[in-house]
Amino acid sequence: MRETGSVKFIAERSPTPIGPFAGLVDINTYRAKLRQCGLVGVDQDGIAFGNVSIREGASTRFYITGSGSGCKTELMLTDCAKVMVYDLAKNCVRFEGGAMPSSESLTHAAIYAADPTIGAIIHCHSSDLWKVLLAEAPTTPANVEYGTPGMARAVQHLFAETNVREKKAFAMAGHRDGVISFGHDLAESYAALGN
Repeated sequence: MRETGSVKFIAERSPTPIGPFAGLVDINTYRAKLRQCGLVGVDQDGIAFGNVSIREGASTRFYITGSGSGCKTELMLTDCAKVMVYDLAKNCVRFEGGAMPSSESLTHAAIYAADPTIGAIIHCHSSDLWKVLLAEAPTTPANVEYGTPGMARAVQHLFAETNVREKKAFAMAGHRDGVISFGHDLAESYAALGN
């Protein structure tokens, strides 16, 4: 099984495994809904897509589904990573856990850093929703690749210069069908997709 694109950041794994966290139940609950709608899963070429994260308390640390985990119906603790520190300038993510964090970890980190009220983020794929958001919501530039510091900086710009907080969702113009939604929790993030 291939994954949607390889991780493009420098990944520094801490030897500390992640312990059980209450948010894993919510992650699995909303991933099941997303999978049922075809927003997270595996495409016809066997490429896994989509990821979900939740913030750890009031910190900028967060739990995120592992790279390539879109193929799994239910995630175990070993399918998640905890992003502890990130550095856009160095294109680096330090994490704990058995799974490599999603390739969109820098994007999630930028969103959490931009707004302390955001507690959960969904990255999914939907051609229809992507087209609607391109026309009706803030979007990242078409020349910015997913999973890069450039995407994280583009997201920072959306939060600084647009009404993205009100929309709670945006299209990644340079990542065909790529959509990000966010909210106080996963219920709000899921609702922002129009579901």
